[in-house]
Amino acid sequence: MNYKTVRINPVSPAPGRASVLVIYTGGTLGMRYETQGKQLVPFEFEHIIERVPEVQRLDFEITFLTLPEPIDSSNMKPAIWLELARIIHVHYAQYDSFVILHGTDTMAYTASALSYLLEGLSKPVILTGAQLPIGVARSDARENFITALEIAADTHPNGTPIVSEVCIYFNSRLLRGNRAKKQESSDFDAFQSENYPALANAGVRIDYNWPYLQPYPAGTLLRLHAQLDPNVTFLKLFPGICRQVVRSILRIEGLRGVVLETFGAGNAPTDAWFLEEIRLALERGLLLFNVSQCNGGRVTQGQYQTSKYLQEIGVVSGTDITAEAAITKMMYVFGNEPDHHQHAQLLGTSLRGEMSH
Repeated sequence: MNYKTVRINPVSPAPGRASVLVIYTGGTLGMRYETQGKQLVPFEFEHIIERVPEVQRLDFEITFLTLPEPIDSSNMKPAIWLELARIIHVHYAQYDSFVILHGTDTMAYTASALSYLLEGLSKPVILTGAQLPIGVARSDARENFITALEIAADTHPNGTPIVSEVCIYFNSRLLRGNRAKKQESSDFDAFQSENYPALANAGVRIDYNWPYLQPYPAGTLLRLHAQLDPNVTFLKLFPGICRQVVRSILRIEGLRGVVLETFGAGNAPTDAWFLEEIRLALERGLLLFNVSQCNGGRVTQGQYQTSKYLQEIGVVSGTDITAEAAITKMMYVFGNEPDHHQHAQLLGTSLRGEMSH
């Protein structure tokens, strides 16, 4: 594909400072109000300096790359995740770090997918966005963008990057990408990471939470995984769910895996018909991944009688994984591991720090 690129050289470059590739996918951050109709429309990223003149004061080189057709994040799909991973892989040797500008609605899905697709990552990939367009006076876009750039370019005294994983930066907090979840649609504090501490907090200075950062993987080579299998779905339980609903989902033609969103610590109904449908699904070769509906929840299969049967018949525990990280992990595992006997083990194992043991 042909991409638009714009390079911004610093006014006072510091020797040895990083180069950052910014990938613009779309979303609220890159919008402005149309003069006539007062409607939100994307602006040309060639004019980024007009909107965020502060970037010229940063002491590192920044290159902007825009997807051919910027999209609303509600239209995000696996094909675009694969393209983003490919772009990073192609430019990996050329740049020291990467910032992805992305709509907030599906940002946690994209961050999770990229964490799986980019194995052996040793450079920062930071997603950020905004709740208000960059052309609005009270917009959060500038702070999110500028600080994401600064974190992406931040290094240890020996020159290695401080961050070497896929992250989300939003509202003064850096979060592990596959641990984050969007929880607010009308507040600047849009993202939370209930089951894993923030990696950094940005106030007057950027304070890193050193024990929780992924250690720099010296000597690793980036490995791009270029397949995702979309034949997966969610089944969210609720009081009164009927057999016809459960059966219709579990018997979708071509379906390979289901993220089973259960109650509390991984609990599910004990009605005979429900347990039978789960058992039959497993016998047909369907993989079921047990994830708690609670934002801060952790699945502990067998702790209660209502989850013991699930454990006994082979439902895989997702421990404290988010739903976003779970569904993208299924796509990744099915797409890249040809041995179906390994699928359950991979789902139940932390691959990129997305779940606790």
